[in-house]
Amino acid sequence: MKKFFLAFGLLFLLEIPQGALGQEFNCTVTVNYQSLAGSDYSFLQEMKERAAEYVNKRQWTEDRFEEEERIDCTMSIVFTEAISLTRFRAKLILASRRPIYGTAQQTTVLQINDEDLQFEYSQGTPLTYDPDRYHPLTSILNFYAHLMLGFDYDTFDSQGGQTHFEAARRIAEMAQSSSAVGWASLGGDQSRGELIAQVMDPRFRPLRSFYFDYHFGVLDHFVKDPDDARTKLVTLVQGLVSLREEVSRAYYLDQFFSTKYLELANVLRSSPQATQAFDALSKMDPAHLSDYSYMMQ
Repeated sequence: MKKFFLAFGLLFLLEIPQGALGQEFNCTVTVNYQSLAGSDYSFLQEMKERAAEYVNKRQWTEDRFEEEERIDCTMSIVFTEAISLTRFRAKLILASRRPIYGTAQQTTVLQINDEDLQFEYSQGTPLTYDPDRYHPLTSILNFYAHLMLGFDYDTFDSQGGQTHFEAARRIAEMAQSSSAVGWASLGGDQSRGELIAQVMDPRFRPLRSFYFDYHFGVLDHFVKDPDDARTKLVTLVQGLVSLREEVSRAYYLDQFFSTKYLELANVLRSSPQATQAFDALSKMDPAHLSDYSYMMQ
């Protein structure tokens, strides 16, 4: 009987269409090494295909992803310095998006500009997945893959990204134990380690909840009832004011506003709710005060 069920299970797996499991990302990768001089670094161009394959063809979750459900993202690896012929400094510009229900539009969920990468890469170097070992390049890709998944899941289910944020934190802890560059968590520092530490900090739970309430409760219902969606947004924004007052140096909150400030202003622009939202937004995100002023017009 056990052999029968085993054979049946194997047959079932074989009949699953290729790509039905895994392949959570539809990620476009670009590489720019124009700032490097003195040697021929054209071999770095191969990183574009290797990194894209690494992110796109790996099964990061146990969930089924249809092709249209994959997370659209972009990664741009910009080399800034050649420490040696095979050791480099670089920055990573990353963005992930998810669709807005009932529209043909997408909203940017996560936008990162990480300027503190250091790793070695020589021609033909394979990118090997090893989640239990720190590697200066693949651990960064692993970290941001789980971070994108965590943020994306949080927009569809309140606190839904917990498993992936925990995976990202484990990667950060491995990197910190290796004294790797860009992973320190030093209260207020804008590093990978500090970001995931704040995401997992109970004090930031209101912001974690905001991602679901905003994306699902506001954006996904905006077409159906714009006024109700804007009213909900004002309530949500006002609920974050106390977080800014409690945690003055909040990279997580700053990262949210750097990603969303234009979208928030456009959603509220020229609406009766704009005046109500302006006071809260200007307190929490003074860096974009002119954009919030524009939404009042």
